[in-house]
Amino acid sequence: MFILGVLYPAKCFSPSKRPSFILILADDIGWGDLAANQPGERANNTPHLDLMAQQGMRLTDFHSPASTCSPSRAAILTGRYGLRNGVTHNFAVGSVAGLPLSEVTLAQLLQRAGYYTAMIGKWHLGHNGPYGPTNRGFDYYLGVPYSNDMGCTDMPGYDMPHCVPCSMGTQVYRSVHGGCYSKVGLPLLENSSIVEQPLDLWALTQQYKSAALKIINNARERGQPYLLYIALAHMHVPLAPPLPLDDGRVYAASLREMDSLVGAVKTASDATDRDNTLIWFTGDNGPWEQKCQYAGNVGPFKGKWQTSRGGGSAKRTTWEGGHRVPTVAYWPGKIPANTTSSALLSGMDIFPTLLSLAGLQPPSDRRYDGIDATNVLLHGQQTGREFLCHPNSGAAGKFGDLQAVRAGKHKAFYLTGAAEACGGGRGRQQLHNPPLIFDLESDEGEETPLDSGSPEYQRALDRIAEGREELLWDIATDQSVSTADYTTDQSAAPCCDPRHPVCRCHMLG
Repeated sequence: MFILGVLYPAKCFSPSKRPSFILILADDIGWGDLAANQPGERANNTPHLDLMAQQGMRLTDFHSPASTCSPSRAAILTGRYGLRNGVTHNFAVGSVAGLPLSEVTLAQLLQRAGYYTAMIGKWHLGHNGPYGPTNRGFDYYLGVPYSNDMGCTDMPGYDMPHCVPCSMGTQVYRSVHGGCYSKVGLPLLENSSIVEQPLDLWALTQQYKSAALKIINNARERGQPYLLYIALAHMHVPLAPPLPLDDGRVYAASLREMDSLVGAVKTASDATDRDNTLIWFTGDNGPWEQKCQYAGNVGPFKGKWQTSRGGGSAKRTTWEGGHRVPTVAYWPGKIPANTTSSALLSGMDIFPTLLSLAGLQPPSDRRYDGIDATNVLLHGQQTGREFLCHPNSGAAGKFGDLQAVRAGKHKAFYLTGAAEACGGGRGRQQLHNPPLIFDLESDEGEETPLDSGSPEYQRALDRIAEGREELLWDIATDQSVSTADYTTDQSAAPCCDPRHPVCRCHMLG
């Protein structure tokens, strides 16, 4: 269906005992969407992920580095907060740039060490020239340059809620739920070439699956360690199958389709190099709450203080539902089966952990925010990060600013509000000085903050303030801080044939 002749560069690699890595990132998935996280409460829409959790480790206090797409992905690939790597909010269809070229990605470091590196799925870190995946460390790429609702297709109602098809013309269209653009056809890229525009989203899962299985099987034949990064957008705006479904079943159908792809990848990996391959599944942020019945489930992390005052408490926010994501690590013989870790960890920790497992060191010319979680994964260590900061990802305040800070069981909010909920309410933006502090051990729903006059509050505040100020000072004195260019230009939108108003080409066989 698509070209894979350039899947491997013409290089000679000697067999290596270094482990291979499969990183699977699910878009807009809720902590409660994984049945293993809420046994007995959720329909079994994730049987393959649940099996992987049973055979591996669930990380129950794992967080996306940000609460929207681009900043979360940038932090995962660089091990650095957005205030360091420069990516603090999403890139657009017409963005001329992307993740700053001064940043070094996990893929680049593994590629230099002899790994074969491939990516499948949603990139969303810049699609023009040097900013595309094959210029940021990936030998092979197949996927979409940004979200599935940021371009039209020929299939009306390709996602939920319905978006206008390309045949409707060139005007920009937004659905009542927001986010649907129809000015430029949604492209499918292979390496740096557009091979289909507008693409057929109904066929995308099978195309991704075929590519992933070829990459895994070819790596085995060559005896070469690999990094396979799969970024799935099934849950961003649910890609319901082309069958009549009532609204309540659309999200579940998309979740099952994503899970089936994960299962196929796991089966292929198990059949090739089972004992030497780490599969790490996680999410880029929490559910898109304003999508109502088309959004995921946050589980017990409801952000009740905020929802009782109006506004959203999931994606785009620093409430737990916005960044606590379902996470499973699977490595037979290395990661103990059927285990759970409550260690506080972040997607930024993937960067140093995979490098450590590969026996590699990150460049010494920059500062990092991720920690090596090897002992958590392999040796049952329950201690993770001392502090974790949560940046504003599009709600209240300035992009990238540290809105909330976690230390142990305590979490402080300095700014709240302004994220849209189902029904349209945003809640009033509020600055908190002194901050709201919640005890997540006894109040995971973030409903009742600690009494600011209590000794517990003061002890938590002192510890959190110390960690926050230390990080802000460190960033302020960091000479390796990057700045992203967020300039947009209509000509920067990917288009295989400018003569067609929605960009139209079909190069797939």
